[in-house]
Amino acid sequence: MSTDPLLQPFQLKHLTLRNRLMLSSHEPAYAEDGMPKARYRAYHAERARAGIGLTMTAGSASVSRDSPPAFNNILAWKDEVVGWMRALTGECHDHGCAVMIQLTHLGRRTRWDRGDWLPSLSSGHDREVAHRAFPKKAEDWDIARVIADYADAAERMQAAGLDGIELEAYGHLMDQFWTPLVNEMEAPYGGSLDNRMRFAMEVLGAIRERVGDDFIVGIRYAADEVEQGGITKAEGMEITRRLKASGLVDFLNVIRGHIDTDAALTDVIPVQGMRSAPHLDFAGEIRAEAQIPTLHAAKIQDVATARHAIASGKLDIVGMTRAHMADPHIVAKILRGEEDRIRPCVGANYCLDRIYMGGGALCLHNPSTGRELELPHEIAPAAEARRVVIVGAGPAGLEAARVAALRGHEVVVHEAANDPGGQVRLTAQTPRRAEMMSLIDWRFAECERLGVRFQFNSFADADTVRAEAPDVVIVATGGLPHAEGLAEGDGLLVTAWDILSGDARPGSNVLIFDDAGDFAALQAAETIAATGASVEIVTRDRNIASEVMGMSLTPSLRALQGRDVRFTVTWKLDAVRRAGNGLEAQLGSDYGAFTRTREVDQVVVNLGTRPLDDLYFELRPGSVNLGEVDYEALVALAPQDVRRNPEGAYRLFRIGDAVSARNTHAAIYDALRLSRAL
Repeated sequence: MSTDPLLQPFQLKHLTLRNRLMLSSHEPAYAEDGMPKARYRAYHAERARAGIGLTMTAGSASVSRDSPPAFNNILAWKDEVVGWMRALTGECHDHGCAVMIQLTHLGRRTRWDRGDWLPSLSSGHDREVAHRAFPKKAEDWDIARVIADYADAAERMQAAGLDGIELEAYGHLMDQFWTPLVNEMEAPYGGSLDNRMRFAMEVLGAIRERVGDDFIVGIRYAADEVEQGGITKAEGMEITRRLKASGLVDFLNVIRGHIDTDAALTDVIPVQGMRSAPHLDFAGEIRAEAQIPTLHAAKIQDVATARHAIASGKLDIVGMTRAHMADPHIVAKILRGEEDRIRPCVGANYCLDRIYMGGGALCLHNPSTGRELELPHEIAPAAEARRVVIVGAGPAGLEAARVAALRGHEVVVHEAANDPGGQVRLTAQTPRRAEMMSLIDWRFAECERLGVRFQFNSFADADTVRAEAPDVVIVATGGLPHAEGLAEGDGLLVTAWDILSGDARPGSNVLIFDDAGDFAALQAAETIAATGASVEIVTRDRNIASEVMGMSLTPSLRALQGRDVRFTVTWKLDAVRRAGNGLEAQLGSDYGAFTRTREVDQVVVNLGTRPLDDLYFELRPGSVNLGEVDYEALVALAPQDVRRNPEGAYRLFRIGDAVSARNTHAAIYDALRLSRAL
């Protein structure tokens, strides 16, 4: 039997968990019509099959009709959910994995113009900043109704065969009653801690009355809101003691912080560049105080930290949720002695940021996550080995090489630089984004393990490629920054890439025009502002950094606001002229014939990239398909059989930014879909 602390079984009431790893409750937003159908089930089943001990479904399945799904939540208030949850639970159980679900009423953390357009509900009238909805203050009949809804939902989950439920009490209705910052109620539900906890205790009592003492019931709660006027650590400890003393809960899942703003949410669930496991010691204090099973998850992204959490006695069960989005097979790899092959979570938070923007969770690093049905994580060998030549060792080129090698092909990669990485290497120049290099390092290590041959410092031209006698050529040369298109002054511009690479020194009074809306402008601004320069970022969009989503934007904004960087929206850069020893930047508007000028000494632009595609067009005439891609076959993961040139010697494709400026996920997704059908 293994002595690994993570692999030890754990007894939670009558339930024996096969190990100490879990997916904490989270909403990947894969529901269809509010139900966890095939896609949702496949996502959890994949991780169950790979060995996770406990999977917590649904970051907040809604118990009431007036808690409409802010994040495509499961609708636990509908009877039809029972059958879908039974199917999901049964499949996970077949793989030896326990299943629970988180139930909640979102309270004010939603919108009145979702679902049935009912007023949102809370313990006061103040809006939540993140969702901007001014709620109705609960009446006695609302409270009675919602308590009954919780009990009904719990009974449905018991009927579906789940092993237990978890109630959410951070940022949702339950702890909107707890916190003095929100609760404006009179007694018996407002004022003293006894009164503020009354609603939660009545919910727990109603659930216990309905499901009995044997069904597992836990709570995920904020034991310290870390906000002036909110629940303090001392009060959180008292809440902990009262939850234990009630005898109504079987486990605690500990959170620290509050989630009513993007910045606050990001402190609760840290992203790239932020400290790993920042609340682990606090969770350990709660466990020591409560002496009942304690769970926790917050940027515990590597096995070593998770193992420490268990071995040190800080936790009984540790959540590695985003880590399992990056690699669903973590437990299987631990069991096989292959920890070094675990695909690392890089903290890019593409998963959660997409949910909060209304999309489904996707992993920047692993395109199969959330696409288990159409794009399985396993890659089968090809019927016939081919010689595949790839030009470019950025994320797209490395993924193409990795997958082609897994298929059994002979793979050669030519890269102009002396190291792999492409644009990611430039991105990682900002210390807070250094984790991005793990995207490259993992793929490069896998390629070397699989025998891919790399030719670095190889400025491959068409003759170089043809000399390899390829069956397939994949051009993954990326793009170069665009710096043209002004009415006047293109030659006076510096690109964000120039700043990040060190090819251009920062000015002292700088205007950055951000038309791409991605990280490059933010990173350039941070680099320039760190010198003490005055910086203004201008965008023609209605919002800043439109391609950088809320949680990922938080660390950048903290750094930039701390250096007094200014943001100007709805203006565009039209022209740049020399003016004495400096420059005059002319701004225009899409909303009318309005102009403004700025006197600066440097203008930096982030206009996206243009494909570096000369090699592709040079190789096209000698290809079988003349570069054409059958999109129907690509989407269906079927072989590319386009034949346009009978004299062609190879098939030719291009992927990633060599096609058009998109993001890292798109580049990796291109490579994966194309290469797994070669």
